[in-house]
Amino acid sequence: MGRRAFLLGGSGQTGRALVPRLQERGWDVAVGSRGERELPPGVEHVQVDRSDESALRTALGAGADVLVDFVAFEREHAEQLLSLRDLVDSLVVLSSASVYTDGEGRTFDEAKTPEQFPDYPVPIRERDQPTVAPGDATYSTKKAAIEQLLLGQDAVPATLIRAGAIYGPGGSVREWYFVKRVLDGRRYVMLGNRGQSRFHPVSTENLAELIWLAAERPGRRALNAGDPGPPTLLEISRAIAAALGHEWTEVLLPTLEEPCETPWSGPKPVVLDMTEAAFEVGYRPVTTYERSVRATCEWLVEATEERPWQELMPRMAQYMQDSFDYAAEDELLRRLINAAE
Repeated sequence: MGRRAFLLGGSGQTGRALVPRLQERGWDVAVGSRGERELPPGVEHVQVDRSDESALRTALGAGADVLVDFVAFEREHAEQLLSLRDLVDSLVVLSSASVYTDGEGRTFDEAKTPEQFPDYPVPIRERDQPTVAPGDATYSTKKAAIEQLLLGQDAVPATLIRAGAIYGPGGSVREWYFVKRVLDGRRYVMLGNRGQSRFHPVSTENLAELIWLAAERPGRRALNAGDPGPPTLLEISRAIAAALGHEWTEVLLPTLEEPCETPWSGPKPVVLDMTEAAFEVGYRPVTTYERSVRATCEWLVEATEERPWQELMPRMAQYMQDSFDYAAEDELLRRLINAAE
């Protein structure tokens, strides 16, 4: 009999990239999610809300060789996963690189000024770098609580995937910051920190590759997830412009003050070491940012033709509501030109 994978919350962008990888290797795939979304052929879809534990147990049926959880956000979710150990042989759970903290205990959640930004080593290694104390206060502390519980038990093998900035077709993506500027015909972009900020992205293709490998080789561990050769902010802006056949001038500024903040901006680099993933499960990246971002950009262009971007990406809208103040950018550029004359 074939192995069975149950993807909880697997109808999103990473789940869609994972499904064909599992199917190609002989896995039977079931997706459990709250809504009805079109899925690839041959995938069993079960409409289920994880808050209804009895319904989730029913959805699992006879069980699964691996349960991949894309929507674990609370410690209670980790407790729920462990309660299913009679039905599930192993777990792969999506965590976040935001669980890391620097030597002074600083995290992304707390950084309000450049001086408060975490000072991480480059690159960040899973075994060397401390993580934030688990708790209920922030996204990061909640993810840390999930990790603490799942990595501190022996009942079921659990892999925690500490993902960087995820991007890909079909989800909320930071790339809209530049894609919208292309669509609006902007001829220049303002980049703080002289465009040298580096916040490690990860393609859904690379993330899915790592997840299926972890499913094939169950274990108890935390693994980073990031693209090879993480690009700088300047390289990201150029890759997106090239993907859409657009040209603009980059205005490189020394500070990170508005209107120069982007979803990747930071005074210090955040780069994930991928050695552990290679050692533990044999991971090798399948794409680079420059190659894979094109599909993301094309999806954004097509999707926003039919729906307002705020409706399409509500979470991104919360963070980007002040990101398209072109009048402020134009005024800053005028001041820079006048100062140079």
